[in-house]
Amino acid sequence: MFDVFAMGFMQRALLAGVVVSLLLGGLSVFVVLRRLSFVGVGVSHAAFGGIALGFWLGVDPTLSGVLFALAVGLLIGWAGRSGRIKEDTAIGIFFAAAMALGAIFLALSARYNADVMGTLFGDISAIWPTDVWLIAGVGVIVGLFLILLFKELVYTSFDPEMARVAGVPVTALDYLLLCALALSVVIGVKVVGIVLLAALLVAPAAVALLWSRTIRGVVFLSLSVALGSTLGGLVLSVYVNLPSGATIVCLITLVFVASLSISRLKGA
Repeated sequence: MFDVFAMGFMQRALLAGVVVSLLLGGLSVFVVLRRLSFVGVGVSHAAFGGIALGFWLGVDPTLSGVLFALAVGLLIGWAGRSGRIKEDTAIGIFFAAAMALGAIFLALSARYNADVMGTLFGDISAIWPTDVWLIAGVGVIVGLFLILLFKELVYTSFDPEMARVAGVPVTALDYLLLCALALSVVIGVKVVGIVLLAALLVAPAAVALLWSRTIRGVVFLSLSVALGSTLGGLVLSVYVNLPSGATIVCLITLVFVASLSISRLKGA
């Protein structure tokens, strides 16, 4: 039954799934607390423009996706802080522009094939050894950022004005969080794809907030939900022969619906 997990591609898929789910599960807490769900959607779709640019130029699409997503994430932060327009307006503009550029780059590229479908909907079984190293490297960087600045991130999430008065570099933390989000989004594309990625950025913390009222409890549950759904969805997709990214997202959605239903019954 478990012979398939002795294969190299499945071992790489499991390792990538663990790292990505833990990263997105951790970031999910701050995405939900700061109401950045739309930012996550915008940055994930912006990565499509960078990946398509890589296809067109013949360079590593993951690297171009990282750079493009970072640029769009910083542009969203800069535009939102200008005071002239709301952040969701900036997201809508850059999100659409990045997708449009992606369509143009693909039209100019000769690689309009299964690579693109994998980018949109994920293909965790097609992860290469170099992808594992990249995912592990990003995991270390973003993981250290979340661990070392956890208290400051929590403080600025609940009361940014008081944090600023206390001397916390709120603006710098906001930009760093956007960069961490962009990096995690691009490696997350390998697991669930651009179209489905938003679920792993929002659902884990949404489920955790239904069950816990302490920040540490929310973080622990968010990580557990993301990890369990990713590994469970991957295993299920193998034995039922379904797309891995879609299976992971459907599973985590079922967990959310079940948690919400139980919480409503308990509150009735």
